[in-house]
Amino acid sequence: MTKENLLKYEKELYTKGYNLIAGTDEAGRGPLVGPVVASAVILPKNYQLEGLNDSKQLTEKQREKFFDIIKKDAISIGIGIVDAEKIDEINILEASRLAMNIALDNLNVKPDYILTDAMKLERDVPVLPIIHGDALSLSIAAASVIAKVTRDRLMVEFGKLHPEYEIAKHKGYPTKKHLELIKKYGIIDGYRKTYKPVKEIIEGKYQR
Repeated sequence: MTKENLLKYEKELYTKGYNLIAGTDEAGRGPLVGPVVASAVILPKNYQLEGLNDSKQLTEKQREKFFDIIKKDAISIGIGIVDAEKIDEINILEASRLAMNIALDNLNVKPDYILTDAMKLERDVPVLPIIHGDALSLSIAAASVIAKVTRDRLMVEFGKLHPEYEIAKHKGYPTKKHLELIKKYGIIDGYRKTYKPVKEIIEGKYQR
């Protein structure tokens, strides 16, 4: 995907008179522990950043580099955080939607159009959900990087409080080692109790 193609959606909207386009994306749907974090980012018109892509296609070092550049260059950035307790209450899809809405509400500049990574949102401005949007839109890619780095940093701090779970290594995702550690040390606050491996450990049904 070339950098010009990554601006395809934005450029179409510029020609229709939209200038403040927010991309939004979330990080942390799959982990067993910690919040889901969303970001909304409004980039300057026709902004380009060589190498920026969906956060999952970038190394941790690249994400950290782009995080700093986007923070410096963006017109506005909003963050939304929804904790594990709320995820258990309303499910991860609705928690991701809620986190995106919070992130959009936390922008200090109101967008006139919103691009999402396949998420339908009810807003008072037009919303376009794009399947694989984080790989097709620069604005959504920027939001994916901000969300991912923000969540990873939160998980590193959480891990310092509970070093036996080695959270800095897996960021809460259900790796084989992580599953072994929660079987050994048990479930603590911050785990998503409706997620199958966690639920099975709580109920004493987990099998290696």
